[in-house]
Amino acid sequence: MADEPIDPTPADEGDGLGRTVGIEYLDSSAEVARARVAVSDAIRQPYGIVHGGAFSVIAESLCSRATFLVVAADGMICMGQSNQASFLRPITSGTIHAVARSRHRGRSTWIWDTEISDDEGQVCALVRMTIAVRPRPEGR
Repeated sequence: MADEPIDPTPADEGDGLGRTVGIEYLDSSAEVARARVAVSDAIRQPYGIVHGGAFSVIAESLCSRATFLVVAADGMICMGQSNQASFLRPITSGTIHAVARSRHRGRSTWIWDTEISDDEGQVCALVRMTIAVRPRPEGR
């Protein structure tokens, strides 16, 4: 797998929060998607650790994007339906690494498990995402 960011796609348009957090997408398929984020003050909470909400944003953006890249050809869109995060250890510096693996690819929902790790490969958060898959609204 490449460690260079992949070129933006139409799935990246309008993902202002993902851009604010600084997500770099590395690869994406129906089975696995990877991204990374450089730790900065913009995503740290007052005690110097990465805010838990940043982990949730990373997982939701990564999983929504990966699902969209598969279902868009069928005229579908997708969005987060459920985001369940468990925080195991803090990240204070370096790079956040995210690997999402699809567990269910249904007609109206996809489920992904995302591991968030630090530069040492320690798992720091686990996020289960349910992604809703719906027909693209008219005119969009």
